[in-house]
Amino acid sequence: MSTRTKKDQRREARDRLRVEREAQARRAKLRSRLLVGGSLVAVLGIAVGVGVHASASSGPGDAEAAGKPFVQPANTTGKDGIVVPYGKPDAKHTLTVWLDPRCPYCAGAEVGLGATIKEQADAGEYKVEYRFATFLDGALGNGSGKGSKRAVNALGAAVNESPEKFMEYLQVLYKNHPEKETDDKFGSTATLLELADQVPGLRTPAFNQAVKELTYMPWVEKAGKAFYDEGVKGTPAVFIDGQQITVNSGQGIDSVTPEAFRKLIAENRKP
Repeated sequence: MSTRTKKDQRREARDRLRVEREAQARRAKLRSRLLVGGSLVAVLGIAVGVGVHASASSGPGDAEAAGKPFVQPANTTGKDGIVVPYGKPDAKHTLTVWLDPRCPYCAGAEVGLGATIKEQADAGEYKVEYRFATFLDGALGNGSGKGSKRAVNALGAAVNESPEKFMEYLQVLYKNHPEKETDDKFGSTATLLELADQVPGLRTPAFNQAVKELTYMPWVEKAGKAFYDEGVKGTPAVFIDGQQITVNSGQGIDSVTPEAFRKLIAENRKP
């Protein structure tokens, strides 16, 4: 075997080790957000409780919506279009998923289970109804956050393009989730547009305009208010045919495995 080949093998081994270390570092960063010691669960619980009982409008998003006409994104359903559906409309079962874009547990659930949810919805096992909360804008960052609402506005612009682009963009956002839940990364229009570059064909003039001008912010306000009106207590909140299931593993922000998720779906959906 030539000396060059041995060098190549050593280099490949070093590259594999580097990739694994980087992957471990990313996982560690995700978990480090919660090293307030399992206390983020409590913090979020408190934040939700305060939001539910004290105010149905948190953060400055309501001010950003002021004076704008209500515009419902295409491809949405329900009263005021606050439900983003995905899958076959005639599917027998319904998976309802409540998310807040700044929620680290939502990131863990979507990164861990998003591909499985899409696969099962595409196969007709259920249709998905995405619903959005924005309480973390008010609960974190001294109540001055914008990231949850601006991210939902951008997701509205994505579903206006197509349900498929919405699903892709949702995954991109959560894969690029802020390192700390107090980081208002998604409050930056430039960041939301840059991340949209990762979804082929999403950056249309209409999408860009809606993100820059906050076109769907009145829609975002209605979507976020429904979280309080329907008494949802935290995110992610996932229901199959109205029955809530737990999708977080209890180990930091990590989700249950796709296999465990499929089992939960099978055990809890209606006949």
